[in-house]
Amino acid sequence: MITTDFRPGSPCWIDLGTPDLGATAGFYRAVFGWEFETGGPETAGYGIFKLNGRTVGGLGRLTEEGARSAWMIYFNTPDARTAAQTTERAGGRVRVAPVDADGEGMMAQLTDPLGGQFAVWQPGTSQGLEAVDVPGTLAWTELYTTDATAARDFYGSLFDWQTSDIPLPGGGGTYTLVTPAGCGEERMQGGIMQLPREHLALNDGRPYWHPVFGVTDCDATVAAITGNGGAVQMGPEDMEGVGRLAVCQDPSGADFVALAPASDAGGSGAGQG
Repeated sequence: MITTDFRPGSPCWIDLGTPDLGATAGFYRAVFGWEFETGGPETAGYGIFKLNGRTVGGLGRLTEEGARSAWMIYFNTPDARTAAQTTERAGGRVRVAPVDADGEGMMAQLTDPLGGQFAVWQPGTSQGLEAVDVPGTLAWTELYTTDATAARDFYGSLFDWQTSDIPLPGGGGTYTLVTPAGCGEERMQGGIMQLPREHLALNDGRPYWHPVFGVTDCDATVAAITGNGGAVQMGPEDMEGVGRLAVCQDPSGADFVALAPASDAGGSGAGQG
């Protein structure tokens, strides 16, 4: 499970870049019950999603030219500058150089050597998300990539992740499970899945991360998604030991997974093809 006791390499923040703040905020309110609190003109409209008064993510306008609307996953790091340097030395790219966020922490946005975009957060006064692993919040993170071995090696060198591989149903290859360094399986936080480039058309064939949000009823959530202008790429369908899930998109095309965990899932992940 993901917790708010953030360890180095654990997901600690998510935010969404969108072309329409109002419409997007309305969609996630209808689907997950999130309330949006804007930061006002001084933050260019960037604001916070809250559920029952606790922060569950951020929302802002797209700022990168040619970028698609997408969720960004931030991983905890003790040193954002070192993380950026390590990424560059490994053949990745620094999209946004480490910058101080008014004392709340230091942020950098990076791209892995295969093209997958992610970010790091060095905590200051803010550790990150206030609610996770309950319905309507972040429950898992997942990378679709063209080379799972290379991705595992890169992120392992950057975050010192512990990884293990499990077979996918129907002989569909393997799924790599990710756990922060020094933690037990109960702290498993995400997965890496290899897919051919043609299956990554959503991102023009490049790898990408997406969040998995926990829900109590996957079918009801899908009905809310499609009823409010979103779309479903896959599902809902049952996955043994994981739960019932659907791969979805919001009205601007940002992808995420809705997962109603199986009672015996035990943090086993949300791998899907």
